[in-house]
Amino acid sequence: MAAHIIDGKTIAQQVRAEWKVRADALKARGITPGMAVIIVGNDPASRVYVASKVKACAELGLYSKHIELAGDISEATLLGEVEALNNDPKIHGILVQLPLPEHLASHKVIEAINPDKDVDGFHEKNVGALVTGETPFPSCTPYGVMVLLEKTGISIEGKHAVVVGRSNIVGKPMALMLLHKHATVTICTSRTQDLAKHTRDADILVSAVGKANFITGDMVKPGATVIDVGINRNAEGKLVGDVDFASAKEVAGYITPVPGGVGPMTITMLVANTVRAAERLSGFGK
Repeated sequence: MAAHIIDGKTIAQQVRAEWKVRADALKARGITPGMAVIIVGNDPASRVYVASKVKACAELGLYSKHIELAGDISEATLLGEVEALNNDPKIHGILVQLPLPEHLASHKVIEAINPDKDVDGFHEKNVGALVTGETPFPSCTPYGVMVLLEKTGISIEGKHAVVVGRSNIVGKPMALMLLHKHATVTICTSRTQDLAKHTRDADILVSAVGKANFITGDMVKPGATVIDVGINRNAEGKLVGDVDFASAKEVAGYITPVPGGVGPMTITMLVANTVRAAERLSGFGK
């Protein structure tokens, strides 16, 4: 029996509607949540992502500021832009679109963002808060995965979750969020020996390695929930995930498609974090 397809687009719209209520409550008090996006250079994929973020802000009636900078700008210039946004009362959320050109130190730029406006959840203060307890700004992609699981009615407590990928943006925070919900968590990488042995033991399998069709159906436990975070282009130029969808959907119980699965949730949780930041900075939230 084929897996149930988790419709990220539909769930994202439901979640955005919930957060619009909170945004509207702030606007009724005279506060419009505002998000600023800085993009450096002309990376086509980054431009697509930024356009999606600006569109999501517009849907919820949020204020958005889009700053485009040349690819050869100095680090001092970029840090100056960040500092100006830190001090702008109309801006509650700041994100710098990654990757940055090689001559710019991403970590230094992220650490320059006021952690109370770090809606990407990448600042060391917010990452540390995730490790020790609860962060106000969970990293958006794993946060989106957790909401997908919740809205789909998939129980996490007591389950064995396997996360394939160890990035600071997805893999590590994903493992911590699952751990906080009482899952038993295994972290694997693309270099894990006998990877299939681990993935076949997963009740919840999350792949975030960035390799097209890396996870095949014979690596999936029958009835498992498969969450595909990967966004890749195959040899034909088609957008595909880390998971070979055709074979995995015949084994899994639940599965996310690419596109239309995790992607819409990432943007949604970014908007959610921006509304939460506005609540906190305005004294109306925790």
